[in-house]
Amino acid sequence: MNKFIAVAGNIGVGKSTLVTLVSQRLGWEPFFEPVTENPYLADFYQAMTTWGFHSQIFFLTHRLRIHQDLLRHSGSVIQDRSIYEDAEVFARNLFMQGHLSERDYHTYHTLYQTLAGFLPPPDLVIYLRASVPTLLQRIARRDRDYERTIAPGYLAQLNDLYETWISNFVLCPVLTVPADDLDYVAHPRHLDLVVRKVEEKLTGKEVVMFAPDEVSEASD
Repeated sequence: MNKFIAVAGNIGVGKSTLVTLVSQRLGWEPFFEPVTENPYLADFYQAMTTWGFHSQIFFLTHRLRIHQDLLRHSGSVIQDRSIYEDAEVFARNLFMQGHLSERDYHTYHTLYQTLAGFLPPPDLVIYLRASVPTLLQRIARRDRDYERTIAPGYLAQLNDLYETWISNFVLCPVLTVPADDLDYVAHPRHLDLVVRKVEEKLTGKEVVMFAPDEVSEASD
């Protein structure tokens, strides 16, 4: 049976890498976040209040298009970041920080709720959880110009919103991956462990966790 998987998590946590590796391992079709295509992103990181609404509308529109494409796909698919995160984490954070006016946020959120109501949810969300130091290290490693000004406080606020969102998310099962402890690029056995947990979750196992001894053994 074909599956629809979404990979969620903060900036720099390793979503795109995991999508690539899992799609190659399991033969799923990957759908990626349009970071390099967003014409507002570099300006947004320099002036969030000016470009926040424009950037969020771009992401929402693109995410809807991706959702339509993956639903038409004949096989299993894995998506880099879900449409839910755009609204419940990033747009909400901009509003809380004063970078989106109440009018713009209401307009955006109403549009999101209308569109999301027509979209079938994923079969599974893989949530990559990582601390701010890990995020900063991985952001520095990939060295994107427009990410060099991202502040630790911004990432910390996003982490808080991610935790609130994922703890209240009920549309489908969630597999939480301890990304601080797992580096599936440097350690292929870490990828083996993640894939095994994904497969367990997709078979209907309710409680799937990464035990410390499992992570330690995969790191040897």
